[in-house]
Amino acid sequence: MIDAGLYIAYVLFFIAAGAAILFPVLYAMRDPKGVVKSLAGVGTLLVVFGISYVLSSDEVTANYASFGIGSGGSKLVGAGLIMFYFTLIIAVIGVIYSEISKALK
Repeated sequence: MIDAGLYIAYVLFFIAAGAAILFPVLYAMRDPKGVVKSLAGVGTLLVVFGISYVLSSDEVTANYASFGIGSGGSKLVGAGLIMFYFTLIIAVIGVIYSEISKALK
């Protein structure tokens, strides 16, 4: 009985993955201007990640070494953390700006 459940789960997973790929492509064909805005957002995130990657260190601490993380993995972890900090700061500034601009209207 477990095998049948696993096979059904696999089929449903592949259907969902196919839908997750197909529907955005179909939507992009209907509204190309919306895709440009989405690509601008993705490009901005890539630029922020690039800056974060350049700023991160590739130092391997004893804790990282115990998990088998090398210098490349350490640099990616650092880049992810720095990117999180950047996006957090940008989001907080955006919320504060939004509230102040609403209050002044």
